[in-house]
Amino acid sequence: MLKALKLSNVLQKSNRIWTGFSFFSTQTLFSRILSPRGNAKVSIVPILERWDQEGRPIQESDSRTLLKLLRNKNRYAHALQLAEWMTKDSKLSPGDVAVRLDLISRVHGLEEAEKYFSSLPDTLVTFKVYGSLLNCYAQRREVGKAEAIMQTMRSLDCDMSLSYSLMLNLYLQLGKRQKFDKLVQEMEEKGINFCQAMFCVMLNAYATDSNIQAMEKLFKKMENDPLARVNWDVYCVVAKGYLRAGLADKASEMLMKAEKLVGRDGRLASRILLSMYASLGEKDKVLQIWNKHKKRGNVANTDYFYIMSCLVRLDDIDGAEKVFQEWESAKTKHEFRIPNSLINAYSKKGLLPKAEALFNRAVDSGRKVRSNKWNHLATMYCKDNQMDNAVDSMRKAVVAHQGHDWKLNDSTLRACLEYLKQKGDTEHEEFAKLLDKHGIVLNEFAETHENGGSDTGTIDELQANHEELDFLSSGSNAARD
Repeated sequence: MLKALKLSNVLQKSNRIWTGFSFFSTQTLFSRILSPRGNAKVSIVPILERWDQEGRPIQESDSRTLLKLLRNKNRYAHALQLAEWMTKDSKLSPGDVAVRLDLISRVHGLEEAEKYFSSLPDTLVTFKVYGSLLNCYAQRREVGKAEAIMQTMRSLDCDMSLSYSLMLNLYLQLGKRQKFDKLVQEMEEKGINFCQAMFCVMLNAYATDSNIQAMEKLFKKMENDPLARVNWDVYCVVAKGYLRAGLADKASEMLMKAEKLVGRDGRLASRILLSMYASLGEKDKVLQIWNKHKKRGNVANTDYFYIMSCLVRLDDIDGAEKVFQEWESAKTKHEFRIPNSLINAYSKKGLLPKAEALFNRAVDSGRKVRSNKWNHLATMYCKDNQMDNAVDSMRKAVVAHQGHDWKLNDSTLRACLEYLKQKGDTEHEEFAKLLDKHGIVLNEFAETHENGGSDTGTIDELQANHEELDFLSSGSNAARD
């Protein structure tokens, strides 16, 4: 088996691409398949078969390493192709079936996974396979089906730790706290050993509820458990609990401990730390984390989005503008959400000329502007009583609207219609026809907030991502084990 370091060196040195069935003799099998520029829609089976035909049979250990790498990179279609190719001439093991079941669910959907499960002989339907199906149901939030499989698994004499973790996580995501608490009680009564995933799910639940007593008790149990790993993400979850409870000093203490455990590739950690320090109002720490992250290199658009959003939350518009200039000079791939951080900030500050100028720059860059951005601009114009501009922007919002879950700003739309009605029937009728053409009816619109309707802006997006990242980070290590 290739060692991790050796594999890393191979992949870094290989800067060639594979396209269709073209190969280069200097490439390794892994670099051919894992090339970041490889076409995800092109099957990897010809690559595997060509390698085998060249007289270089693939060792099972290497195949499993490659399979794990593909799954970690979310290349599930290729992983499924590899899993099927690996076992085409050999007998399937329950472990093979469990992996394939998970991949089928991800690639082809839950229904196909259920069909595959139903086709399995009884000899292959083991506890491990049931666990894989349970995970499929949990991912799709199929509570009833997950509970039924969980009940079947209870009758088997096997370690249920991970299964309990999956159900706890499912109940937590769906807000079913009574079922969550009942399952915790069941675990305690049965003396179920806590695994890393279980620790993380429960800790996140108590932190979310600001149940400090339960959170601290569980955290202490983790610290005293030799099998539990108190990583940077665990400290961040505890910090979140303290932050929600208004215990800023304790939250800051946990974040400083988390910083010490962040490794070289600390992209996710940096984003979470940025957001949480911003929530604490610690601007110096935000800038310190940002500067450390930049030194690591390879700063992505999402990193710029996070730091700019955090500076906006801290009311440091000048700082956000400087980061925006850094982003422009870096010449990374253009994303509208980056300038939109400043556009929203300018709007909230009443700096409409600045917001308008930056918006126009973003449009001039050639990037397609989504409907909600035009909608937000129309609302800004409406608040400033620039109704001609508001109507023009709302027209563009309507044309770009494609039935998204969010709704156009009701009050802005009505204001535009009323303004056009006052100007004359012709323009009003033309606008009404435009709405009808795109299937937009006024009674579809929900009441919206003053800040621009359903486009709640960068700050709310950041906070939503922060909550998601907090949970994902708290369970990420467990999920990989």
